[in-house]
Amino acid sequence: MDLFFVDRVFYDNFVTNTYYIGFMQQESTLHFDWSPAPTLEKRNSTHYTRYKTSPKLAVQTSSLKRAFDYLFAAIVAILVLSWLIPIIALLIKLESKGPVLFKQLRTGKNGTPFYCLKFRSMRINADADLKQAHRGDSRITKVGAFLRKTSLDELPQFINVLKGEMSVVGPRPHMLRHTEDYSKVIDNFMDRHLILPGITGWAQVSGYRGETKETEAMAKRVSADIHYLENWSFWLDLKIVLMTVTQVFRSNKHVF
Repeated sequence: MDLFFVDRVFYDNFVTNTYYIGFMQQESTLHFDWSPAPTLEKRNSTHYTRYKTSPKLAVQTSSLKRAFDYLFAAIVAILVLSWLIPIIALLIKLESKGPVLFKQLRTGKNGTPFYCLKFRSMRINADADLKQAHRGDSRITKVGAFLRKTSLDELPQFINVLKGEMSVVGPRPHMLRHTEDYSKVIDNFMDRHLILPGITGWAQVSGYRGETKETEAMAKRVSADIHYLENWSFWLDLKIVLMTVTQVFRSNKHVF
């Protein structure tokens, strides 16, 4: 097991105590290791990028938010997933070989990787953990295209919510590769991982969805995520959920 540091800095208690994020490579799976800041000698031997300032969180460990998450996810699981999963599973199996659910390691709260669940919308391919879906993507199946267009492919993430890995509302989790790449070029990128990632979020209902071809597009998402962290309220979560439901029935050029 090899441990090495990369140029990322995080703030403990959101203010002063500096921690560095280390990556451990074990059995081809990335794990995040939170280690105290290295000594001055070690710092001088490695290049680190310090974030500007951590956001002033409006939401940290809200019991109301977690209660809403579990209640809402349980209702969806009982009233929707209980009968919809068998139907979607059958359609997926009839069109292409492979598992019904697609699980992918993504970055969660405090940089901890977790398996994010989705209905499989693509044929089995070697680029799933490296390449974003794009318009005209040949990997997407016909059933998958419908699932993605209606956001039904995201429904299994309510299981992640019940497991405590995600929230109903929060910054969307990204592939580990994207976390590594964008944290190098967007100063406050890792701040969005101060809370649990969400099935939907302020960035998504604000129009920042789909493929991110330019760094600027991701920077706008991060800005929206930081806005959410600093302005959270229970009513804002309800507003985002309602906006998400209404947007499902609207055409969106960024969803494919």
